[in-house]
Amino acid sequence: MTKSSILFLLLVLATVHIKAQQIFSGNHYPLNDFRPPLDIVPPALAGSFGELRPNHFHSGMDYRTNQRQGYPVYAIADGYISRLRVQNSGFGLALYINHPNGFTSVYGHLSRYSPKIARQVKSLQYQKKSYEIDEVPNQLLIPVHKGDVIAYSGNTGSSGGPHLHFEIRNTNTEATINPLLFGLEIPDNIPPVIYSIYVYQLNKKPFNEFTPKQFLQATGSLGSYRLAGSATLNLSGEIGFGLVTTDRHNGASGLNGVYSIELLLDEKPVFTSAMETFEFEDSKAINSHIDYPLYLSSKRSVQKSFVDPGNPLSIYSNLVNRGRIDFNDGAIHQLKYIVTDGKGNKSTLAFQVKAQMATIQFAPVLGTTFSYATGNEFNNDQIKVILPKGTLYNDLNFIYKTQPRPTTNAYSSIHQIHNNITPLHIGFELWIKADSSLSKYKDKALIVSTKLSSQGGYYENGYVKAKPRTFGSFYIAIDTVAPVILPQNITNGKNMAGISKMIFTIRDNLSGVKSFNGYIDGKWVLIEFDAKTASLWHTFDERAGPGKHTFELVLADMKDNIKNYSITFYK
Repeated sequence: MTKSSILFLLLVLATVHIKAQQIFSGNHYPLNDFRPPLDIVPPALAGSFGELRPNHFHSGMDYRTNQRQGYPVYAIADGYISRLRVQNSGFGLALYINHPNGFTSVYGHLSRYSPKIARQVKSLQYQKKSYEIDEVPNQLLIPVHKGDVIAYSGNTGSSGGPHLHFEIRNTNTEATINPLLFGLEIPDNIPPVIYSIYVYQLNKKPFNEFTPKQFLQATGSLGSYRLAGSATLNLSGEIGFGLVTTDRHNGASGLNGVYSIELLLDEKPVFTSAMETFEFEDSKAINSHIDYPLYLSSKRSVQKSFVDPGNPLSIYSNLVNRGRIDFNDGAIHQLKYIVTDGKGNKSTLAFQVKAQMATIQFAPVLGTTFSYATGNEFNNDQIKVILPKGTLYNDLNFIYKTQPRPTTNAYSSIHQIHNNITPLHIGFELWIKADSSLSKYKDKALIVSTKLSSQGGYYENGYVKAKPRTFGSFYIAIDTVAPVILPQNITNGKNMAGISKMIFTIRDNLSGVKSFNGYIDGKWVLIEFDAKTASLWHTFDERAGPGKHTFELVLADMKDNIKNYSITFYK
């Protein structure tokens, strides 16, 4: 190949990259700086960026690892380890690399770190006397180069199976960004699938569980869809639309999320959402992005094409009246959805609306009116409910009721705080007046839901106070029961020579495990934890040489009920 032909080919490739980037965003990201974090060919995803998950958007890409652990994980570019994090749940074993180009790469659910990094992590755990750590090393401590093996893929933390969770973040803002914008390729020539639309009769009112809705099935394939039955809808008043859609890529693909959804009215956009980037503090607003009441009842994720006034997400653009459309002129209007995946493959669904003239009937408002734009409070002689500003996505007709107390372990009536199908962006403060019989159990008091889910809490001035994250029905209970420790492979006096670790399972009846600490011959040793299996273990090292040893495991719950397990063993 001649020099001129090589230059021409490079120019063509650069042009393709620029075009691909413009599909996604007006921002420009480096397309050639990063290599893939795994060498599995072809790469495949179990989860895409921005995919709809319970209570959050997926913040990265989940690379499939053939249902196995232990694949080498590579630094995607030069940089330094900027954060070492070990969690009981969440990302489990994770690490972060800052790169000179202003971006940070994140690797989660790892099975183990590379030896040099593992030594640093273990040293920090012993310094802190804690399995969980979240440390920011000096940038000179652990430099890495593009292609270095930094860890091995795994299934730690809240992972549902072996895979690598991978993210790219803006180093300065920590906002997470779609990795496909950086030239990381996933083979994909398959357009998204459109299953159905929903029509919402909004009528100038806040969206809630009472908003009338109509389901309309879509039919089609290969990027071209239409509504089953008549393509003309007769609608009147203020209308919102919603879409059910997913995406696949080539090969071993899961049901992934789409990149963008556009809604056009008479060929002009009235709504666009695009999964380019988002702030972690806004991720829970997925419950405003979707029809949350319908999701709770059916597990069907309908992405609304209208935006609630209290929704803080920055993924929206081209909004006209926040996506709410008035059909009141008697004319026929052309509606069109354009759905795009992360590779630029598109699917469309077009239909007509015949606007009808109609008189809208408004039902009377019940309850206490709460505004999404302010803080709100509700008080009586038994409870206090405090909603900080930013809690609500829409104005709310707040409803409160009481119910008789449960027959056991209850120190108040049941207080129904609105309903659990109204999404909240942040938690609220709940104070419940305690019965006088609680006095001797003040330090063991907490608030629980009627589903026996602990909300935590503490006693103060006659009330038990907590911060639930959702509305629901709550009452005061106490936790006086210590956690349980169940040894799996060790007993008192056992010879553990040739056995690499001692293993335990644990459980707690109500408030949840707060801490665990292990001691060999009176000295703190590292105890590791897997929340999925409720397993604790200690891997033997030089701290337990040949001979007789004592071992103690101390387990505490959130109400400081303590369980001690003490034995001797031999090595």
